[in-house]
Amino acid sequence: MPPQTTTRAAETNLEPSVIYRVLAEPSNIPRWAPTFADAIERVDGHFRVTKIGETFDVEVVLHPSALAVDIVRSMANNRRGGAYVRVTPRPMGGSSIAITVPLAPNVDEAEAAKTLEQELADLIGLAQR
Repeated sequence: MPPQTTTRAAETNLEPSVIYRVLAEPSNIPRWAPTFADAIERVDGHFRVTKIGETFDVEVVLHPSALAVDIVRSMANNRRGGAYVRVTPRPMGGSSIAITVPLAPNVDEAEAAKTLEQELADLIGLAQR
């Protein structure tokens, strides 16, 4: 059975609360995940993503006590899925950040992994500003 998801992680010297603040603000999504969203706006209690002129709705679920953010959308066959991002404190300071996303049919796992690695780097860069 082919994998259903791919996960990548990165570490940074930034504290978990710094990373989480960037993740918890949905307007930052296009800045660290431009492959997913060109723009995002709040519409009637949910968020609407625009990507290459097309729009779709997402739910951004914040879990502050767990330092986790889920960005979930409806997918094929009445399923829901999306990006699941977790920030974990490192024992000697700093953070470990993991992101898991579903793999669409016919998507190369290695290419998806490269995209996630870039998104993690962009997220850390954004948090450093």
